[in-house]
Amino acid sequence: MASRGKSETGKLKQNMEEQLDRLMQQLQDLEECREDLDEEEYEETKKETLEQLSEFNESLKKMVTGNMTLVDELGGMQLAIQAAISQAFKTPEVIRMFAKKQPGQLRTRLAEMDRDVMVGKLLKDVYTQQKVEIFTALRKLGEKLTPEDEAFLAENMTTTLSQFEKVTADLGSEDKIMALASSGVEKTKA
Repeated sequence: MASRGKSETGKLKQNMEEQLDRLMQQLQDLEECREDLDEEEYEETKKETLEQLSEFNESLKKMVTGNMTLVDELGGMQLAIQAAISQAFKTPEVIRMFAKKQPGQLRTRLAEMDRDVMVGKLLKDVYTQQKVEIFTALRKLGEKLTPEDEAFLAENMTTTLSQFEKVTADLGSEDKIMALASSGVEKTKA
C-alpha cells in the first residue's frame, strides 16, 4: 500500500481502456461481417453492443465524478474512518453487526442487554455505552429510532461517536462506509 494506489489506479485505467477497445473492436467486426449476417441478427447484435457501450459510459461517468485516483482519495477517507470506528465503537460485536448491515441482530442484542441490565448481569455504564453504539449503528444503517431512543442517544452520545457520525455523513455513500467499516472489523478480529 506504499504506492497509495498508483498501481491500482493504473490497473483500473488499463482495464477501462481494454474494455473500450473491446467494445469498439466488436462494433468494427460487426460492420465488417454485416453481409454475412441477416438484418435482424445484425441489428440485435449492434443494439446489444451499443447498450454495453452505454453502460460502460455510465460507469465511466461515475468514476470521473468520483475521480480516477481512487486509492489516493479513498485511502485517506479509509484511514479516517478506520480510526473513527476503532475509537467510536468499543464493542467488536457491534462493529461486526454494523459492518455486515444487520439491524435485526443489533436490535436483538439491545433486547438482550435490556434484560441483562435488569437482572444485574450487565453494569449500567457498559450498558449505556453499548446502547449508544447500537443506536448510532442503527441510525447509520438507515433504521428509524423512536423519540425515546433519540433522546437517550442525544443525552449519552460521546464526542468520539458524534465525530464518527459527522465524518460518515460528510463522506456520503453508506455503501462506501460499510465497505470501509468491514475492513476495520477484519483488523479488529486479528
